[in-house]
Amino acid sequence: MAIGDLPIFAALKGKMQWHQTRQSLLAENVANAETPGYRGRDLSPFSVGDAERRSGLAVTTAATNARHFSVGGNASRAMGARTMNSFEIMPEGNGVTLEEEMMKVTTNQMDYQAATTLYSRSMRLMRIALGKQA
Repeated sequence: MAIGDLPIFAALKGKMQWHQTRQSLLAENVANAETPGYRGRDLSPFSVGDAERRSGLAVTTAATNARHFSVGGNASRAMGARTMNSFEIMPEGNGVTLEEEMMKVTTNQMDYQAATTLYSRSMRLMRIALGKQA
């Protein structure tokens, strides 16, 4: 078994992929903030069990509507993308609030950085434990 196949590393990789896909969806929401009738989307919360089921998916580019920008593609649907409940709807029917989206982007970025730091430090510890210098 390779070091990267250990359950802790597989879970961290799944978490990082989830954050990457969420970042794409949040960017899509921001890009369509002025699009009439557009409803923002977000991912279901990450769980390790779901990540095991979805492993191996690649992020592809796809347009969901000719008037919308889309970068999430099939990966976002596979990871549980769902329409957000917006309490603030603009007169043109748009339900994206830029302030909320920017807060989500910042939180997502910080969580991703924490996961990558944990992953890299865990890999370094495993190398040290195996007698290889980090």
